[in-house]
Amino acid sequence: MLNRYRVPFFLALRSLQRGNLGSLVLTVVIVGMVFTNMIFMPSIITGAIVNYEQQTVDTYTSDIIIEPKEDFRYIEDLSGLLDKVNRVPGVKRASPHYAAGAVLRHKGKALSMAVEAVQPRDEMLVTTLSSYMEEGTYLGDGDTGEIILGRYVAGFKDPSEDFLPSLGGVKVGDTVTAEYTNGVVREYRVKGIFRTYSFNTDYLVFTTWDEMEVVEGRELDQATSVLVKTDPGADENDVKKTLLRYGVQEDVQTWLDFLGNAYRNAVESYNILNNITIVVSLVIAAVVLFVVIMIKTLNSRRQIGILLAIGIRKDIIINSYLFQVLILAILGIIFGILVVLGLTAYFTAFPIEFPEGNISPYIVPADIGINALYLFGASALAGYIPAWRIANKEILESMRM
Repeated sequence: MLNRYRVPFFLALRSLQRGNLGSLVLTVVIVGMVFTNMIFMPSIITGAIVNYEQQTVDTYTSDIIIEPKEDFRYIEDLSGLLDKVNRVPGVKRASPHYAAGAVLRHKGKALSMAVEAVQPRDEMLVTTLSSYMEEGTYLGDGDTGEIILGRYVAGFKDPSEDFLPSLGGVKVGDTVTAEYTNGVVREYRVKGIFRTYSFNTDYLVFTTWDEMEVVEGRELDQATSVLVKTDPGADENDVKKTLLRYGVQEDVQTWLDFLGNAYRNAVESYNILNNITIVVSLVIAAVVLFVVIMIKTLNSRRQIGILLAIGIRKDIIINSYLFQVLILAILGIIFGILVVLGLTAYFTAFPIEFPEGNISPYIVPADIGINALYLFGASALAGYIPAWRIANKEILESMRM
């Protein structure tokens, strides 16, 4: 079988060697850029999705979030729930949150929002928020009279820099007044300002559990939510099922459940955009290679006619042009992979800055192979059609100038 393709492969190499070098290089570069577009542009979109998911898990929901039962405002018997959850296999730690509505005031600015109480030691095991302090320091167990603010809450002195309504440029050490819905008014020193580049997290305010007990005037055995961090390698869906088997009656959701169908639909929309990018790129590559081979066959009509006249089979002629286009595709794919690797290395070192964070390309190795096969197939089709058309013409017609 190899002997069958040896002659057309030899003819293909000879044709490329004798052809115009500039045209050859330009064709390879075009195919390489098309392949780069097939891989790199979707990798940016995928990188943004992965970045958002990582931000959500690390700073907002953790792996699993437990919320009150339907029609209930709070999770009751919090201490019993925490004891139960922390004993579940696959659970690293659970951290309760208690949110209380308040109006925050600072120098004439006012914001209505929830102040969330956490137990700092547990929270640091469940989220990575403490590592995102832009100014000041994170909360400590036992702190009272202090809060930390998200960057979008603290805001900027220049209103044009704010994405959302803010307190107008609060700094660490400033005093913020909180007027709670239960009538309690507290003055807080801003201990720190965090910035995660997540719109959800950076519009939050945190204080300690001890401070919230002062606000409520009682010991708190309630929570508005409990964040659960799973052990490394544990599947959050399996842990969720185990929590339910252990008798947790509250609403248990993985981070993906929490984001809901709207997020899944958004990801599907991005995947459609990725697929459109790939299809358009394949069409461009196919058209370019079709034109290249068509010109080659038209310029070689007399030579093809002579080959047919001396008894060279049609399939050898067709396969010779098919090998030419496949060689061009392989060279283009190799060039494209080198470009993609170079761009990925550069943008990993110097990520693209977006409001929701720094985005780096996220490339799945399998996608490179799959897209290479797509491009290979499109190239083969683009090369076969013009070669088949010219090889099936009558010998005398082919030999006419």
